[in-house]
Amino acid sequence: MLKVLVLFLLLLAGVVLGPMVAGHQGYVLIQTDNWNIETSVTGLGIILILSLLVILLAEWILRRLFRTGVRTRGWFTGRKRRSAQRHTQHALMKLAEGDYQQAEKLLAKNADHADQPVANYLLAAEAAQQRGDESRANQHLERASELADNNTIPVEITRVRLQLARNEDHAARHGVDRLLEVAPRHPEVLRLAEQAYIRTGAWGALLDILPVMQKARINDDAQRHALQQQAWLGLMNQAMADQGSEGLKRWWQSQSRKTRQETALQVAMSEHLIECNDPDTAQDIVLDGLKKQYDDRLVLLMPRIKSGNPDALEKALRQQIKQHGATPLLHSTLGQLLMRHGEWQQAADAFEQALAQRPDAFDYAWLADVYDRLQRPEDAASMRREGLLLTLKNNPAT
Repeated sequence: MLKVLVLFLLLLAGVVLGPMVAGHQGYVLIQTDNWNIETSVTGLGIILILSLLVILLAEWILRRLFRTGVRTRGWFTGRKRRSAQRHTQHALMKLAEGDYQQAEKLLAKNADHADQPVANYLLAAEAAQQRGDESRANQHLERASELADNNTIPVEITRVRLQLARNEDHAARHGVDRLLEVAPRHPEVLRLAEQAYIRTGAWGALLDILPVMQKARINDDAQRHALQQQAWLGLMNQAMADQGSEGLKRWWQSQSRKTRQETALQVAMSEHLIECNDPDTAQDIVLDGLKKQYDDRLVLLMPRIKSGNPDALEKALRQQIKQHGATPLLHSTLGQLLMRHGEWQQAADAFEQALAQRPDAFDYAWLADVYDRLQRPEDAASMRREGLLLTLKNNPAT
């Protein structure tokens, strides 16, 4: 309705103004060196309107042409993107199947047009590493690094993972240290750090990240405790290798009371000291450990300790027998100590009590030696026969 009203008004204006303008069109002269253009004002207006219409038509044609170009480019780009998505989906299936060669090929194809090109290149690098092509793996990794911009953590994690796969342990250790500076609680970084520190013997660094691993819930308590003990044993070995028993003792004294009460560490420390020919310190650790908590591993070390005060070991054993009962291990250990002192009859009594509770080939052999000392050859022969039969029974192939 509005359009009709506008047209009616324009028509009315033309009817009223047309005759008035017809006799007063004016005169326009446009003069150049070679041309003279003469027209009326009305004609000039018509020329301007026609020129404007031509310009608008040309602009519309050009816009259509350029829009077609954009659409064409968009179609080709979308085609590559759809192809990259399809290749990525197929590649993931190939990874699950273990076909690393085909997976790498599909991941790298049109990877620049994938939804996550960095992820495509990183997965392609790991696939190449799985099939042993380190050169291709490095190429994919570098391309991922170029596209990663500021988010380099996934790239560096993959780099460290590949280095560990190649046994480039010290390079992986360096990469892990840098990652821990920017992502100290990242679960995968902590897992890789655990591997790198164990392989390079960085036991102090391993102990430092254990509290963070606990907060991040990496491994369970038992596994973290095992890692802690492994780190302690590693530090113990380093101290012994560098400074012998003196270094060992200084390292032991530098540990907290709680650490020194770990039975596994007491056993390991005593074994190291025995190896370093420091039986007196080893004996002190064993006896101190048994006062705090009984453990068979500490008792088993007693016969190996040749200290200047053997009576302290025998006294501790008899005290353990009173507290924990006449166990076979305690009586057997006591018998071995009594043999060393030349107390043959008491040693025989101890071995007999041990054998009365359970048969043992070693105890039979030791008791036979004791009977020899006591001039009881028949009993000695009987013990050796029992020990041999027990050995044959336990090892029928032998």
